[in-house]
Amino acid sequence: MTPDRKTPPPHATHHLDDEHLRTALELATAGVPVLPLREGKGPFGNCRTCAKNACGGRPNMKSAGPCQCPGVCHAWAAATTDPNVINSPLWGAAWRQAGCVGYHPGGAGLTVVDLDNAAAVAWARETLPLTRTVPTTRGEHWLYLGAMPSHNAVRPGVDIKSHMSYARWLGPGTGTMTALPPAVPALVVNEETTSAPGEVVSSLPERAVWDRTVATGCRHTEQYVTTGLERGLALVRARLESGAASQAFGVARFLAAQHAQCPGPCGLDVIGAQIVAAAVSVGVPEDYARRAVTNGLQTAERTAA
Repeated sequence: MTPDRKTPPPHATHHLDDEHLRTALELATAGVPVLPLREGKGPFGNCRTCAKNACGGRPNMKSAGPCQCPGVCHAWAAATTDPNVINSPLWGAAWRQAGCVGYHPGGAGLTVVDLDNAAAVAWARETLPLTRTVPTTRGEHWLYLGAMPSHNAVRPGVDIKSHMSYARWLGPGTGTMTALPPAVPALVVNEETTSAPGEVVSSLPERAVWDRTVATGCRHTEQYVTTGLERGLALVRARLESGAASQAFGVARFLAAQHAQCPGPCGLDVIGAQIVAAAVSVGVPEDYARRAVTNGLQTAERTAA
């Protein structure tokens, strides 16, 4: 296993889609569901039929739907081991644009503990049983036998990727893969069931408001920022039963990434405070919500750097 590939010279770019496709087919033969990922490690967007989940979603998603679209739609839910799908013309267009190969750990009966920095790796070495490890750009992936719900920001620099998630394929890694230890599911037990709103004691102010007075260096219009923020807050508030902190992490990361090219300041602390308040309003403990949002903002900053 080698670290993340460096950008190839222009004359080599046309070979990458073949390399990614060969890797995907090898993984599929081994029973690992795969999908192409864009440059930047993100999934391909939905086709017109599936846009905004108009198709109802795929049957293997959390909210089961009827979608049988042959395209690379619905992110991790598109992952498959079917060589006919992987080799299909619709997927071929995605492979030609792919930056890397992704896979669905939960579909292969695996859990990936994603350690995003040296401190997180040090924590894992002190806390978790040894298993197969795969080097990443900033840290390591620790692979365990056994699947579980996926959660982001379970502690600083640590995400868990398994069910309803995808991971980037970086090679087979080294070491013997061991069974998923109880210590890993224990990291997310606090968020598995969100407390009823109104039962969380919070020190948050009544309302932190984003406007131009806190974002004098933002290059976006106020309407652009507030519209995106309100949509993100709605996603967090919709998580009434579970997953609100993970959603808050994702919203914070996405919104912060929109300001990567701004000279600043952009008032990200105020945006973060509003995301925290939304998570707290649906029962996430305040310290957990703050940690998830802070990790989301910092992850976007590191990605942009």
